[in-house]
Amino acid sequence: MGARRALHFVFKVADRGRTARFYRELLGMSVLRHEEFEEGCKASCNGPYDGKWSKTMVGYGPEDNHFVAELTYNYGIGEYRLGNDFLGITLVSSQAVSNAKKMGWPLKEIAAGVFEAEAPGGYKFYLEDREQAKQDPVLKVTLGVSDLQKSVNYWSDLLGMKIYEKDEGKQRALLGYGDNQLSKIEALMKTENQKILTPLVSLDTPGKATVQVIILADPDGHEICFVGDEAFRDLSKVDPNGDKLLDDAMAADNSDKWFAEQKKKKAAA
Repeated sequence: MGARRALHFVFKVADRGRTARFYRELLGMSVLRHEEFEEGCKASCNGPYDGKWSKTMVGYGPEDNHFVAELTYNYGIGEYRLGNDFLGITLVSSQAVSNAKKMGWPLKEIAAGVFEAEAPGGYKFYLEDREQAKQDPVLKVTLGVSDLQKSVNYWSDLLGMKIYEKDEGKQRALLGYGDNQLSKIEALMKTENQKILTPLVSLDTPGKATVQVIILADPDGHEICFVGDEAFRDLSKVDPNGDKLLDDAMAADNSDKWFAEQKKKKAAA
């Protein structure tokens, strides 16, 4: 039985160029790996789309011991309409604050030494203007929920998270991961009549390991993807060519030109 931890948060992006600039130049993250796919993922990793798409992992260090962002790009989608569930990612980096100011990227100070920056697509990041710690500078992901106690029960009782903080007055809670195995998670969710979006399935990545995945939905519909540990460690090795693969893919992407020539707009999703 291996220890579980938070691995990724997935962002669907419509403008890879500006998005790459935000994560690389402003946040100071590195491209850890980049993968192109000709058809949709059978676990809906890229959403409910069947066409060509790409996945880019960016972060402050290897996925073995860092929380990273997964940037999903669907070639035919020009914009995504955001809901009110994702409230932001908080990280500690005085360098990111300095980078934003040098780049002229809009910053809003929301508390003493805490700045809000908006990534392309409207995703919020909260930058604490403190020396970046040696460990992973990503502190937390904040999600909006409709019923705090119901969500706490789901994430702690069913998914094995530890409750670090809970404030009933401010209606917020902070949780972190515990231990379990994928088959046991699936069996528990079936017993408790909880929603399973994708039953336990094996996913192939060309030239890389096959990884086991199960995707759940919490009471508010937030998608939670669990992956098997051993194969994931092989799949998630840092690719030294990640930056070049991403840059080459962006340079070769003629989807904007094609839609313009056809006098069509990319779809909104």
